Amino acid sequence: RVIEFAGIGPCPLAGMLLADMGADVIVIDRAPAKPGAPRNAMNRGKRSIALDLKSEADRDIAWQLLDTADALIEGFRPGVLERLGFSPDAVAARNPRLVFGRVTGWGQHGPLSRAAGHDLNYVALTGVSSIAARRGDAPRLPVTMVGDMGGGAMFLAFGVVCALFEAQRSGRGQVIDAAMVDGVAALSSLVHAMRADGSWSDDPARNLFLHQAPFFDAFECADGQFITLGAMEPPFYAELLRRLGLDDVDPARQYRYEDWPALRERIEALIRSQPRAHWQARLEGSDACFAPLLSFDEAAEHPHLKARQTFARVDGHLQPAAAPRFSRSANRPAGAGTRADEHRAEILAQLRAHAQAR
Repeated sequence: RVIEFAGIGPCPLAGMLLADMGADVIVIDRAPAKPGAPRNAMNRGKRSIALDLKSEADRDIAWQLLDTADALIEGFRPGVLERLGFSPDAVAARNPRLVFGRVTGWGQHGPLSRAAGHDLNYVALTGVSSIAARRGDAPRLPVTMVGDMGGGAMFLAFGVVCALFEAQRSGRGQVIDAAMVDGVAALSSLVHAMRADGSWSDDPARNLFLHQAPFFDAFECADGQFITLGAMEPPFYAELLRRLGLDDVDPARQYRYEDWPALRERIEALIRSQPRAHWQARLEGSDACFAPLLSFDEAAEHPHLKARQTFARVDGHLQPAAAPRFSRSANRPAGAGTRADEHRAEILAQLRAHAQAR
């Protein structure tokens, strides 16, 4: 059982990931609950009770929930739960086995820990934004996915599971300090390893990841749509050249950086000469390392993602299915998110039964 203090961003996603895997996630929403509030897909598989944590009666209910829980997750700024009386020490005094998961942008300590911030700030501070820059343009990254969800929610969920395993052996919970800056830095481990062994250059003209290579980037088509090419390995590069009809280009010169500018201009012009569907028919499914750049709605209709049931439509709205998949265990199916306070009667009845059984 996981108790989630309602918030925005990475904490709800971490709760969703745990619920998708079968955890009993109970969200403590803010009271009073807003009537008719829309369902949130990141609350799928969870139950909800709305509590006013400044009310003594509702605080007692929260304590009863924590007494029955294996883990707590929260995404407030440092000090918020302490001011409400739910500090790690106070919780551990009542439930020593409880794992206390906390996700913030800057972390629970450090000079910036009390400052406000958002996803793009955390990704910028760690140096990761620098590898998303194009020549003469500012770095751009998908909103929320790298910092909030990748560096925050994923590491919070991973930390909770690790701590739960450890608690089974030690009988003691602990605090997980999931800072997005720490998570994003960990996600950049491959780049740091490549910089250390000399295979990464900070000069875009000599680095295929930095949007200068003719065979590793997104390219615009005649219809204004885009495709992506990622043929970094020699056999895949040779296949790409063959399928593009560039028989006069020597594949052995793939990493002769002085060739890149002219060849990139040539490939850009070639891709712009035909619509996306043309290149999809010619390149998709081959070892040329190709994918069309799709919208969310287009992605849901792509044959590969449909075959894997990567997306689901719930009440007419698109949402990703649970990941990863297991050979024996079943994930919870995608569903509509809970509404605030939807399970109050059920949760309170369970708490009464638990109290009577003690």
